[in-house]
Amino acid sequence: MRSVGYRLWSRPEPIAASPLDRTMTHSLQRRAALRTTLGLAACIAAPRLAKAAINGQALQDAAEQVNLHALLVWRRGDLRLQHYRRSRDKPINDWFSRDVDFGPDVLNDMRSVSKSVVSLLVGQAAGRGNLDVFRPVLDFYPDLAALRASWQSGITLQHLLDMTSGLQWKEGVTSYGTAANDETRLFWDRTPAAYVLDRPPSAAPGRLWNYNGGCTVLLAEVLQQRSRRNLIELAQADLFKPLGIERFEWRTGLHGQPLAYAGLRLTPPDLLKIGRLMLDAGRWQGLQVVPEAWVAATLQPRIRIDGGPLSYGHQWWSGLADAGRSGRWLSRRSTRQPACQARQANTPTRQQAAHLPVLQQKQKRPVRHLA
Repeated sequence: MRSVGYRLWSRPEPIAASPLDRTMTHSLQRRAALRTTLGLAACIAAPRLAKAAINGQALQDAAEQVNLHALLVWRRGDLRLQHYRRSRDKPINDWFSRDVDFGPDVLNDMRSVSKSVVSLLVGQAAGRGNLDVFRPVLDFYPDLAALRASWQSGITLQHLLDMTSGLQWKEGVTSYGTAANDETRLFWDRTPAAYVLDRPPSAAPGRLWNYNGGCTVLLAEVLQQRSRRNLIELAQADLFKPLGIERFEWRTGLHGQPLAYAGLRLTPPDLLKIGRLMLDAGRWQGLQVVPEAWVAATLQPRIRIDGGPLSYGHQWWSGLADAGRSGRWLSRRSTRQPACQARQANTPTRQQAAHLPVLQQKQKRPVRHLA
């Protein structure tokens, strides 16, 4: 894969964020408990504690607080910790939940981590020269030519990656799966591009951040257009096969379309491989799987959310996690520090980017703090 340069926003102009909503507020307590759990994992991974005994009961108690399915910690070539537990599981779009004994071979819902995987596929396409992320989205939708005369003509693929399209979109005002949530219709709509793009503006493109699963759907459709392959085939051949990921599931919508924004299911050890891939600048066992420049752009803080510790960009979250000190590590992948992969029951973890750890979560919008 040839080396490709990307324009980065090292110091972007301030971008506003949609207001903190009720859905996000209600999850603050759970995220605080999750931060404690991940902080404990980071301490376990520290070199000075490498041979120290692990307090299994403390870890179990912390895991139960956030209904954690699995917790894995990798540091410098060594899997320091694997922790699994029995918990409730409700795969996306299933009607009922069930008790599952989670382990290394059990598939887990990735939910919004699916978005971050789609971003890596976009990076691969850009690295091959098959995709220019600064092209207008409407270039790929001739059937929506009428929108070219309106404000939507300024929306680029980069805006979709950063969720700064300026489109009016409500994804956190109510529970997922309800009619009032704009994401819900993505499951059954035959023409999601028209549904996502043909709506009023909330701001000019690039000026307002608003979490929007529809952006990921459009990115996946463009990938499928350019590659002439289904998203699942694309992910399997270009990303999962080089990583040795053989067992996965990508759940589909009513018409068989892969749910790009939330449908991926992986085992925890395979999810950790993606973290290690990011730790090593897109390389896996000597093979450049994702362009190094794309990974660097992904891990660079781009949009500060609501003036708090979290940033967003390239469909990845970045932020600080409290490990009792200002450590640098990633939930799911870290920069030069421990990679910590955690899978929380039915609530996507947030991912890390930039020299900071990230807990990628299913919910959208601004978060003022993790606790």
